[in-house]
Amino acid sequence: MTDIIINGAKGKMGALIKQIIETEYKDQARIVQLRDKDTAQPAPKADIIIDFSLPQGAEQAFNIAKQNNCAFLCGTTNLPAEFINALKTEKQIPVFYCANVSIGVFLFGKLLQKAAQLYKDYTPQLHEAHHAQKKDAPSGTAKMLAALINFPQENITYERTGTVPGTHILNLTSKNGDEVISLTHKALDRKLFASSAVKIALWLAGQKAGFYDMNNFTENLL
Repeated sequence: MTDIIINGAKGKMGALIKQIIETEYKDQARIVQLRDKDTAQPAPKADIIIDFSLPQGAEQAFNIAKQNNCAFLCGTTNLPAEFINALKTEKQIPVFYCANVSIGVFLFGKLLQKAAQLYKDYTPQLHEAHHAQKKDAPSGTAKMLAALINFPQENITYERTGTVPGTHILNLTSKNGDEVISLTHKALDRKLFASSAVKIALWLAGQKAGFYDMNNFTENLL
C-alpha cells in the first residue's frame, strides 16, 4: 500500500487526484493527508507527496518531502528556475517534475520534434488555449513544447477563455504560404492529467533517489 499526501488538495487537480485514488486505486494506495496553504498540522509518514499547487506551495511541499524522506511528484507550473534546478539536482529522495504529466502530451511533443525536422523550411507558430482561471500565460506545457522545437517562448500566442482544459496547436506554414501543416493536442477532460499523475506517483514511490521526468517514466511504455 502506497501512502500519499496530496498538496494543493483544494485545487481542481488535487480534488481529481483524491477522487481517482479513492475510486480506482483504493487497493494500491491511500491518502494519509490532504494539504493546502492553510494546513498547520505536521505531515505524517508517507511514501510520496503529490503537489499541484502554486510555486510557493510546491517549494514548501518539497522541503516536507525531504524532511520526511519520501518521494516528491510536482506538476505545478510557473516554477522559478532556481527551484527547478534544485529538483533536477536532488540526490536524497526520488523527485519527478514535468510541466505536464499527460502521457498523451509527452507523445505529442515527440511528434512536434519530428515534424519540425521534416518541415524545417516551414515557419512554425505555437498557440495554446486554457480556461479563464489559469493564472500563468503562456502555459508551462506550451513553454515545454516550444523548448522541444527551439521555438522562442516570447512568440507563443495564447488565450484564456471558458472552461477549456487545455489545447496546444503547432502550425507549420510553407515559404510560399500555399500550405499549412497543423498538429493539435486537445485535452477534453482534466481527469486525464490527474490519472497520469497517480500512475506516475505509484511508480515514483518505488524508485531510487534522484530526478525523474516523463522520459524515464515512459521508457518502458514505448
